[in-house]
Amino acid sequence: MDFAIQRCCVTPMYLKSYDSSTDAVLRALGIGFVDIKGFNCCGYPLKDIDLKAFVLASARNLCLAEKSDLNVMTFCNCCYESLKEANHLLREDESIKRGINEKLMKEDLKYGGSTKVRHLLEVLYNDVGLEALKEKVTMPFKGLKIAVHYGCHILRPRQLVQFDDPGTAKVFDQLVQITGAEIVPWEAQLDCCGAPVWGIDDDLSMDLTQKKIRDARQSGADFICVACAYCQLQFDRVQRMLLSKRGEDKGLPSILFTQLLGLSLGVDSKALGIDQNELDAMGIKHFLSSEESPIQLSVV
Repeated sequence: MDFAIQRCCVTPMYLKSYDSSTDAVLRALGIGFVDIKGFNCCGYPLKDIDLKAFVLASARNLCLAEKSDLNVMTFCNCCYESLKEANHLLREDESIKRGINEKLMKEDLKYGGSTKVRHLLEVLYNDVGLEALKEKVTMPFKGLKIAVHYGCHILRPRQLVQFDDPGTAKVFDQLVQITGAEIVPWEAQLDCCGAPVWGIDDDLSMDLTQKKIRDARQSGADFICVACAYCQLQFDRVQRMLLSKRGEDKGLPSILFTQLLGLSLGVDSKALGIDQNELDAMGIKHFLSSEESPIQLSVV
């Protein structure tokens, strides 16, 4: 079970813990992944500026994976939606496909359409399976209440991403529950985290983040759990700014799902980058049911 891994552009600069925790969890579970030389940005930042440039960026990666006879796996919600949309457009619109292939010919590449796009959560749920994951959990959480934040791009547009049942991501919920954590329902769960407008209207961005944090906290959550780089940056780094600027007396720490799962699997917290989280970095460990020796994995 090998995949070509599509990494998120922001993680090497702003969220190295998502790269390291993903790699550590994949290795612990025996899931093979390949960093294909030449992979570029999925094109997401260009989507509303130049549609053809956006499709070309995704198509190039899909072709490189196809050339290696691999499907693409990503842990970034934006990359996931972008690659799936490009795949859809190329399969449905012959004129777009023809134009893209003309450009790809310069690199001896051709879009054939055989490459599938998978989210890490889908791979864990469908390929590994809940029962197999449960068997590998050596340090389950006890008393930990989690508000699961799905993220916009595994939900919308639902006809395109088809991640789970329309308007939900119960797959994510069930994966969190196998760690021993308790899921708490919260009213603002499906709302945007505010990341898309950060840098454009920071006050609005903080308003959206603040609303979600307050609602999750009032629902009794100890942590928010995310599977999106932009959402984690918003709930971690931007929340820290929010607490400072707006005088909030209480915050709510956020944790990447790969960190949550990794801890329950017994993976060393340093390999998961837990100490890099800006809010309550190591507090999550107090909810672990055991202090058994962790799996020692090097951070690449």
